[in-house]
Amino acid sequence: TGLAHTIAAHVSAEAGHRRLLEALGLPPLLDLGMRLGEGSGACLAVNIVRSALECHARMASFAEAGVSEK
Repeated sequence: TGLAHTIAAHVSAEAGHRRLLEALGLPPLLDLGMRLGEGSGACLAVNIVRSALECHARMASFAEAGVSEK
């Protein structure tokens, strides 16, 4: 399902939002106590997700980096 591929950017300070995410089983990436609206949590979280993807895609293995296993 689509829900299996969903990322909850943040949880709002509004109690209903936390209950909704819990019911959906989606842990939020951020919990900053915001209740600003306009997708402000998503604007912050998208950079975290992009950074994680860049690290995953570009990070060298120990062998590629010449790191000793000792």
